[in-house]
Amino acid sequence: MAHGLESLVIRHTHRIPSPKGSAGEGATAARQLDATLASVGFKLSAELLERLSGLSEAAVVHTAKRTLRTVSEMVGDHVRHNSYFIDFPVNVPDTEEFWMRCVAKALVDDASRGNVLTQLAHGVLDLLSLPTYGRYQHTYEEMLAAQDELIASAGDRVTVLHLGRDLDGELTDLYLALAGSTTPLGDDHLGDLKILAERCALGPQPESIPVRENRAVVNAARLAAGADLLFDTVVDVLRLACALSGGDVTLQEPTRFRGFPRPVRRKLLAGLDAVVAANPARLADVHAYREPFKRLGERLHPHEYPQWPYAADVFAVARGEKEARSFDSRVEQLLDASDVLGAVRLLKSAPGKLFRALDLLLRIAADQEERDAVVATAVEVAPEVSGRVVLSVREHFQNRERVSDQPRIFVNRRGHGWVTPDARPPVPAADRDRLITALDAEMRRRLPAPRRLLLDPDVLDVALPLSGRASAAGLGVLPRGSISAVDGEHLRFFVYWKQAEKRTDYDLSALLLHADYSTDCWLSYTSLKAVGGKHSGDVTEAPDGASEFINLSLDRVRSTSIVPQVNIYAGEGFEETEESFFGFMVRDGEQKGRPFEPRTVRMKSELRGVGRVALPLVFRREDDGRWGAKWLHLYLRGISSANRVEENQMSVSKVVRALVEREYLTVRYLVGLMSDGATAVELWDDETVLDEPVTYIGLERPEGLPAGSQVVTLENLRDLIPG
Repeated sequence: MAHGLESLVIRHTHRIPSPKGSAGEGATAARQLDATLASVGFKLSAELLERLSGLSEAAVVHTAKRTLRTVSEMVGDHVRHNSYFIDFPVNVPDTEEFWMRCVAKALVDDASRGNVLTQLAHGVLDLLSLPTYGRYQHTYEEMLAAQDELIASAGDRVTVLHLGRDLDGELTDLYLALAGSTTPLGDDHLGDLKILAERCALGPQPESIPVRENRAVVNAARLAAGADLLFDTVVDVLRLACALSGGDVTLQEPTRFRGFPRPVRRKLLAGLDAVVAANPARLADVHAYREPFKRLGERLHPHEYPQWPYAADVFAVARGEKEARSFDSRVEQLLDASDVLGAVRLLKSAPGKLFRALDLLLRIAADQEERDAVVATAVEVAPEVSGRVVLSVREHFQNRERVSDQPRIFVNRRGHGWVTPDARPPVPAADRDRLITALDAEMRRRLPAPRRLLLDPDVLDVALPLSGRASAAGLGVLPRGSISAVDGEHLRFFVYWKQAEKRTDYDLSALLLHADYSTDCWLSYTSLKAVGGKHSGDVTEAPDGASEFINLSLDRVRSTSIVPQVNIYAGEGFEETEESFFGFMVRDGEQKGRPFEPRTVRMKSELRGVGRVALPLVFRREDDGRWGAKWLHLYLRGISSANRVEENQMSVSKVVRALVEREYLTVRYLVGLMSDGATAVELWDDETVLDEPVTYIGLERPEGLPAGSQVVTLENLRDLIPG
């Protein structure tokens, strides 16, 4: 269990909890660990190396084993990445040539000859019936022997591991950070919060837990520990019931409620009763989740507990036996009557709902007087709205400046994206600009004013993580909408999957687009070579795991955009496999090396979406000829089987265009607001002289920051979002 907790800390913070052990001469073992870490793109900080050097060799070896296992998983080097073509990316054949080679081998095989001849006679050939197609024809060791050694490059990724506090302190700090996050967490981080909450439920707690899903996870741990529960809405109780049943605390997917022990039923019913007794208007919240509440009532048996009549009212409303007019229905009635001013007065009591309705209110307002009232009320209640919502609305209106013929994209909590034409009337420019100015002022008021702010310039174009669901778990992963530079001559992306129960065939493909988003060409199992690119070959099953690669020489690619995608051709979905992940590597000149080299990996992210086509990011050539990546984290629905790049090119092109052309609020925006005050902003470099604590914002923590400095990196970027 200790290894699992240490691994969790390393993954989230890139810190190793302060190693324990007897004093000794561990310098040699520590240097050996540092050298081994370099092979997977990591290194020890000077402080951590010094700490390990003062321990016994046995203590260093103990730390080394755990650390190497964790970082290998982080970068995707914990599995064997074989390639179908043994010496990929050289000697990749033309597609037709390769298929004919497979047919020729099948015709000299006694077991397959008859079947293949029959198929050829009918003019149709199933590639999977060919014994040499889709299955590795060599071992992993044979593939390694056929590849040249990687030549180290100054451009290879180096991720520094720092010295942390003791394990208990690190776990407490991480628990407080995740539980108190001002933005929703992704599924993987929610799972980590569950582990931490079970350990930390009776220890220090965050001042508040603003995100409801986080509260449900914490409440489940507090219930098991006998601590007080945190409820202020009836939906909080419903989310807790989902957590206790192993269901979806976001309430996006239906949960099959378990039978609850009597003490748990009493806790849930008492919680419902207390919430409604304190504020009977909370009964209206039931309407949005009537069916789940009805199913929950069947498990809680409220009729057995007459001492909690308000809890019984909750289920009576769900069954339609008691009336509780919802807030949304009252707003809708006013809007149907074109009573904008009445709707604004009502929404003033629910500032978050008012902010989410601002676009509609400004569009349907009859005259300038009504629009002035909408803007004035929004400005008045802005201090009561969460920072995440203020920023989301600010980003929304920034994109309302676009012309109306551009597509409108929607992305749900599970990463499923779809595009529709934008048929909305425009928001009057003057009102939109007044609102944007007011929201900027509100954000500036909330942001801290550090005395000295140091910036890694590479972080400026990272999109603000307004939701953890706009990203994926992994290494070097940026939020949706972020832009990052791609330096290097060769770009190689990869997918790995391991089926759980049935034959599963994932196809790594790349759609190459012109500047107008029309198709130039593609790389896939049906097109193994294109200008500047090569595919490693189709693998059609993965009982022991399988990998596919695409390599591109960026100076030869003629297209404007490269869209890697993972298509599910057959078998298990992304959330059903034992494991599946995507990533990309960057290599210079003649580095050579194996198909997968961990020190060249720039990003590795888990594939855990509900669609059948995954779109992790898009690579774009800028006007100056340089390449960059814009992060998508999208899943398209696709079809149940046989998804192929040539069949989905139109839908992919539409969503890529919509996301590429959308403007996201970035770290640059927040830094601009901070620098309006007395804050001195400097770009970080290794020569920066530091003699007092600073605030540092960057992709990774540098060495040498003074004690007491506030550090914001990718791992805790959500801390930038004010509450």
